[in-house]
Amino acid sequence: MSRKELGYDYIAHDLTNIIDIRKIIIMSYNEMTEKFEYAGEKHNFWELVYVDEGELTVETDKSNLTLSKGECILHKPNEYHMHKTDGVCKVGFFVLCFTCTSPHLHILRDKKHVLSDKLRRFIQSIISEAIKVYDLPNNAPYERHLNRAPGELIGGQQMIRTYLEQLLILLVREQYNIRDNVLPEETTAGEKLAGKMKAALKMMVYRDFSVEEFCRDMHYSKAYLSKVFLSEYGVTIHEYMTKLKIREAKLLIREQSCNFNQISDMLCFSNPLYFSRVFKKSTGMSPSQYKNSVKPE
Repeated sequence: MSRKELGYDYIAHDLTNIIDIRKIIIMSYNEMTEKFEYAGEKHNFWELVYVDEGELTVETDKSNLTLSKGECILHKPNEYHMHKTDGVCKVGFFVLCFTCTSPHLHILRDKKHVLSDKLRRFIQSIISEAIKVYDLPNNAPYERHLNRAPGELIGGQQMIRTYLEQLLILLVREQYNIRDNVLPEETTAGEKLAGKMKAALKMMVYRDFSVEEFCRDMHYSKAYLSKVFLSEYGVTIHEYMTKLKIREAKLLIREQSCNFNQISDMLCFSNPLYFSRVFKKSTGMSPSQYKNSVKPE
């Protein structure tokens, strides 16, 4: 019997996780019929707030907005936030706090998200599983602990995790404008390929980047993809990736939650000095000069 007949030609492929949820802090479902105001706080984990009915006012360091039915917001770690109702309409909202170190979540910050029917089903599935796993607090926004439910359903914790990860991945895809059919049928083959390249590059901002490896992963030659990308967008693949990384660096500097060394490391520059040099070449300012220029009065 040959090696192929024995199955020795099979190759195992590692699976990449872009969103990896390891810990749930607290979950609660709250229905408020009278005026309610949750005292402002900040904490070192992510918090997802989803409005199931009515309207909820959300205030953060940077914004004051209203979430309506089917909308959610993701508070990033150490972001000040508070929630309140108008005291007129009934409000139902779900809160889920969790830990995650994925850099991709940062694209979801500082904005509200309108969930499609498909995405809302993930929220409902999380709640459904949570009821089977935990003694889920109701109307207890100040609760700090989750207690296991008696007779916990096998696999329930993992179901919660996978539903949440899928929800967040689909939200990230929306922000990167990645759909099953991103480009219309009438576009040329070159435009379609360039669009796929652009979408893929946006997903690699927090990764060490090599044009050669990128082209190999796209299954085309470097010469061909470089020509297509330059023709469609007027910049090289490397120049576009640098632009994406510097744009993300500017966002991180404005947030003032990371120092320059950390930002350089997060965005996979070889060292802080090189990061500073690339930043200045791209913006005309050093990272320090840029930080001072956006510092609040």
